[in-house]
Amino acid sequence: MKLLEINGGKKLTGTIRVSGAKNSAVALIPAAILSDEEVTICNVPDITDTEALCEILSFLGARVKRASETIVIDSKEIENKEIPATLAKKLRASYYFMGALLGKYKKVTMSLPGGCSIGARPINLHLKGFEALGAKVTNKDNCYIVEADELRGNNIYLDFASVGATINIMLAAVKAKGKTIIDNAAKEPEIVNVATLLNNMGAKIRGAGTSSIEIEGVDYLGKCFHEVIPDRIEAGTYVILGAAVGENLKVDNIIPEHIESLTSKLEEMGAFLDIGSDYIIVSRQDNYKSIHVKTQTYPGFPTDLQQPLTPLLTACKGQSKIEETIYENRFMHIPYLNSMGADIRVKNQTSTIVGPTKLTGCDVVATDLRAGASLVIAGLMAEGTTKITNVEHILRGYENIVEKLTNVGAKVEIREI
Repeated sequence: MKLLEINGGKKLTGTIRVSGAKNSAVALIPAAILSDEEVTICNVPDITDTEALCEILSFLGARVKRASETIVIDSKEIENKEIPATLAKKLRASYYFMGALLGKYKKVTMSLPGGCSIGARPINLHLKGFEALGAKVTNKDNCYIVEADELRGNNIYLDFASVGATINIMLAAVKAKGKTIIDNAAKEPEIVNVATLLNNMGAKIRGAGTSSIEIEGVDYLGKCFHEVIPDRIEAGTYVILGAAVGENLKVDNIIPEHIESLTSKLEEMGAFLDIGSDYIIVSRQDNYKSIHVKTQTYPGFPTDLQQPLTPLLTACKGQSKIEETIYENRFMHIPYLNSMGADIRVKNQTSTIVGPTKLTGCDVVATDLRAGASLVIAGLMAEGTTKITNVEHILRGYENIVEKLTNVGAKVEIREI
């Protein structure tokens, strides 16, 4: 087990370079097996989630070569066998192998995926989409068998604009016979990134990034070279950090349009942001004003950023509110923030943050990935020492976080306990 120790109260200055998007890379890696040739993906973050997906690829018999930020995947000798629970449960995104293997082989067998415990995260929309394409779904002892004699395109309406279901249905549909239309599709940039990979391989996908995606099935997908987009959640996390303890902190290698819902709220608070074409420079300001935030699907405020935003709101004057509409169990960081001196109450999926309050370091637990990011920001804001356990959650989504923070003046280190 690892522990992250933070000596807080330091101003951070310099440049943090944002890595490739976790939520994109974890879909691109399974998508690559749809190709009948070699696929090269660059700007892949070196995080435990991508390592876990490469383990699954190797288990299936794919040849995987990794050098720096690039992964080369050759699936010509892949074997379609059951993905066991020991591998599937390492991360939520293992479920993308469902769509990819179903699309390639018309059959997949795998255990339920893992991931953070942030609330109910059913895969019923994924399965509904597979069934609409002609597959039969069987669940036996928490193991799913999804198979079809033939996949045929269909019109599929998603009851909720789910990122995972949108991508998984795309993966299954690219080699189906005929045309598939996904209505009420999610619009996140990561979906556009995955569709671009598939199109570079020879798929025919139109409308990615809109609420209606059209997929014309093809018989063959070939080799390609593709780049992972910058991680908008990592970018947002470090911009929030800059507003909390930054002094001309530059967050580089980003797409500012992807986090406009965040930057508009920070400006509403009173933050001053120098927004360039691929960077944001931010410093801590005095006298922040309280704000209200409601999480929504893209392009609304991301659920993945409400937890990192919370400690910054403890510096605002008055009552700030965060209403969580996506996941019902995304306030597990609140008791730990309160133990550090915050004044936060949660009722009916809304947290009320009363400020300003002073944070003091103490021992806390990262209950999930973004809760961990929240506690890192709180620890850097706080006076004294903060010790975060279950830091493995944080390492799932933030590449080289200790090095990046140390390089801008933070006093942080990871120790084995």
